[in-house]
Amino acid sequence: MDFDDDSGEFSRLHNLFTFHLGIAVSLSWLTSLYAALYAPWVRNIRPLIDPSNVGPVESTWSYLFIFPVVLTTAWLISIFGQNLFAKVRIFKNQIIEFAFAAMVAFGMFYLSIDRAVAAMLIGM
Repeated sequence: MDFDDDSGEFSRLHNLFTFHLGIAVSLSWLTSLYAALYAPWVRNIRPLIDPSNVGPVESTWSYLFIFPVVLTTAWLISIFGQNLFAKVRIFKNQIIEFAFAAMVAFGMFYLSIDRAVAAMLIGM
């Protein structure tokens, strides 16, 4: 496999990943904003969701919007850092790199949706 083939494969995988990450970012923001309409705005939302949890104080704002902000930041870095990512390798296989990135992004997307649903359930 020569450099042109390798570059074309990276570009294809990167465009596919960036597109799907953009969809996840949009859905994450929409769900969090929708949950914000129903969630009670309190200083410590965790005991409302799980009464056995008396952990650190976390406001509704940070509880709902931290993961959409992180996903948006990752999406923008992915878009504007394409040339850097093409040069830097963690694994030898690009498919493994993109699969690992997709698993991390999906985990953050899942946590974002889970938090929004939990906030919606206590607000209804």
